[in-house]
Amino acid sequence: QVQLVESGGGSVQVGGSLRLSCTISGYTYSTYCMGWFRRAPGKEREAVAAIDIDGTSTYADSVKGRFTCSQDNAKNTVYLQVTSLKPEDTAMYYCAADFSCFLILGLRPEYRYNYWGQGTQVTVSS
Repeated sequence: QVQLVESGGGSVQVGGSLRLSCTISGYTYSTYCMGWFRRAPGKEREAVAAIDIDGTSTYADSVKGRFTCSQDNAKNTVYLQVTSLKPEDTAMYYCAADFSCFLILGLRPEYRYNYWGQGTQVTVSS
């Protein structure tokens, strides 16, 4: 079965950086697109970033210029470099895989993703 595992979260001070990773395994499809979401305390889960079939990345306005996606295809792993962290970035971060990725959609709703990781916690303190 398809499995996604995130790692790289932690506790950092304001302005700090982390690199989150997500490794996918157990899939039979040759093409898929990955996305990142986060859920802050008391808030609904929101889309943070998406990587489309053409390799381009789209970011939420709240993180644009501070977060960057990258990928290592050989390791079936995607990364989210988070920099200049703010207290409002504190959240559980999730990666997700879309196996019906045939259009360039940019950020897309949760329902378009087929599988999800367990999440990795990012805590930003002052």
